[in-house]
Amino acid sequence: MGIALAPASRVAVLRERTPIVTTLCSHSSLQIFHGARAEGLGTLGVAVGKPPRFYEAFPLARPDRFLAVPKIADLGRHARTLRKEGAVVVPTGSFVEYMGPEAFNDLDVPVFGNRKVLGWESDREKERDWLEMAGVPMPRKFADLSSVDGPVIIKYYGAKGGKGFFLAKSPKELGDFRPTGPYVIQEYVVGTRYYAHFFYSPLSEEGYRVRHGSIELLGMDRRDEANIDELYKLGAQEGLRQAGIRPTFVVTGNVPVILRESLLPQVFDIAARIVDTSVDLFGGMVGPFCVEGIVTEDLQFKVFEISTRIVAGTNLFPSGSSYSDLVAPQLSTGRRIALELKRARTEDRLVEVLS
Repeated sequence: MGIALAPASRVAVLRERTPIVTTLCSHSSLQIFHGARAEGLGTLGVAVGKPPRFYEAFPLARPDRFLAVPKIADLGRHARTLRKEGAVVVPTGSFVEYMGPEAFNDLDVPVFGNRKVLGWESDREKERDWLEMAGVPMPRKFADLSSVDGPVIIKYYGAKGGKGFFLAKSPKELGDFRPTGPYVIQEYVVGTRYYAHFFYSPLSEEGYRVRHGSIELLGMDRRDEANIDELYKLGAQEGLRQAGIRPTFVVTGNVPVILRESLLPQVFDIAARIVDTSVDLFGGMVGPFCVEGIVTEDLQFKVFEISTRIVAGTNLFPSGSSYSDLVAPQLSTGRRIALELKRARTEDRLVEVLS
């Protein structure tokens, strides 16, 4: 048996009625709603302002109904009604970022996964402590700007889709950096980026075993970024700046990729270490998470970040990926969430997957 994350009172109504999968109309909502509908679960889209019209173009991914709020902070006012209706909130990057980790953590509605993980992900110092305790290979971290001795990338706290990231080839270029919030300075590792989409189930007794359950690899992607990319990132900056363009890392899309098969043992071992340590630190992260790293020319996978929820790269695979097809046919991350919810309800183990 896994660890109880939610008080029994919070999930009591779900023993009597089918869960209604609820998420913000943004980020990966199409896939989440599509997966829930495929498994016969109800769906509710939280819209800030008027519900978006684009859902009309996707009948298989349109939520059953919408809850319109003037601003996302108002969602808490509907908590009592949502609980009565059997809502289960699925966190996404934009959902947590717009609402704020603290307000999201205080939302008195069942959340899929362990909401305690958000405090570790949103604080880059705590996130690094977690990964270091797990023994995960990472880029070097610099204590301050004066200690930088080579190429670095500076990242702000939280899930911002790359917005505001700053790249410097040398300490001299750091003179252009104007911080707008808490940040971390990392060594810029030259290599190829890979974003591996995992799912940890404390209910599963098959597959790649980790602690109380198992992990599954459901997909992998790379990201297109606004006006700077890949091998040009270090060399193209000067030309862009001369043209009056500030290089940015805002994610504009995703590209499916397949990792060299001989690297899979290394990536699975890293994912298992991260999950094991999460159980020790805060009871474990349940459901989807993404290990974000760079493979160097000597075939070492270095982790620069972890996303502890569904990521937008999973939107590439609404009917399954080259990896998830080897787990089950047409298995998207959205559908995998729905399957876990259904199993937890059938086995009376909702407290292990909800918080």
